[in-house]
Amino acid sequence: MLLVDPRSATPPYEQLRVQVLAAVRSGDLVPGDKLPTVRRLAEDLGLAANTVARAYRELERDEVIETRGRNGSFIAASGNAAQQQVQVAAATFAGKARQLGVEPEEALGFARAALGIRL
Repeated sequence: MLLVDPRSATPPYEQLRVQVLAAVRSGDLVPGDKLPTVRRLAEDLGLAANTVARAYRELERDEVIETRGRNGSFIAASGNAAQQQVQVAAATFAGKARQLGVEPEEALGFARAALGIRL
């Protein structure tokens, strides 16, 4: 069940995008699962259709969902494409850090800071 918190500082389209990603990662949504239409989900959540459409566009861009015209939007067979892209980016980062002689703990510190993680 997708929900939007109107009091959140996170824009509604981003809340939806993150929830779909989390559902794919957890296995609650699997390749081939059909998502509600943009109009239906917008109605259900009290959002503008353009807000839901933006979330769907971003998920499609990241290859998490695929739109099949009038048939609707579905979880893509490569629903974990976002994770794969992050793994590639992490490997690139690690390689660059090694190339520059940055110690692993220091590199992890840079990654944590970039992710907004404070320890």
